[in-house]
Amino acid sequence: MTSARQRRQESAQLSRERVLVAAMAIADADGLGALTIRSLARELGAKPMSVYHYVANKDEILDGIVDLVYGEIELPSASGAWRTEMHRRASSARRVLRRHPWAILLLQSRTAPGTATIRHHDAVIASLRAAGFSVELTAHAFAVIDSYVFGFAVSEAALPIHGPASVAEVAESMMGRFSTGEFPHLVEFATQHILQPGYDFGDEFDFGLELILDGLEARAAAARA
Repeated sequence: MTSARQRRQESAQLSRERVLVAAMAIADADGLGALTIRSLARELGAKPMSVYHYVANKDEILDGIVDLVYGEIELPSASGAWRTEMHRRASSARRVLRRHPWAILLLQSRTAPGTATIRHHDAVIASLRAAGFSVELTAHAFAVIDSYVFGFAVSEAALPIHGPASVAEVAESMMGRFSTGEFPHLVEFATQHILQPGYDFGDEFDFGLELILDGLEARAAAARA
């Protein structure tokens, strides 16, 4: 049975921040399915009841680790050039989601946002408004940029190809199915693009993001005119 002294020692060693950092480590290593109060207590070397002192339930843990993820994304500055700031923020979000792929489908789903989440959203809006975007165009820009970033993150996490080193192995196993000549356009695309040296699906991110920013810039200019 845990003594009062042991409980005091556990309490002194723990904090809400330490509990959430440990929860994120479990999710990073084994996915959200592995994250429970029991696994969290084991990670912390504490008793489950000690964890409940800092987080009431799993929903509170999820809210907390989502806020940690938002805290890792670089904030855009309202004093910088909006395209540069949006590109920097989107690229940072992509890198963060590659570190924490479990968060991709969670970031937009929580209803109790933390301080880092609110600060992040406020900074994005401030950057666009400072550039002269109307409130309506700011809403459109925020939605389309985030849809692209999160959608790309989903694709990148799901693809069997992860960087140039894995292209040949994956493509080799698939190309045998196209040897009948029934799919000439797919073969052309694969041989002249996918199988070229240095191919990396991740390179498509900047191309797509620039197209979006070009469109938003044109809309903003038209609105000002």
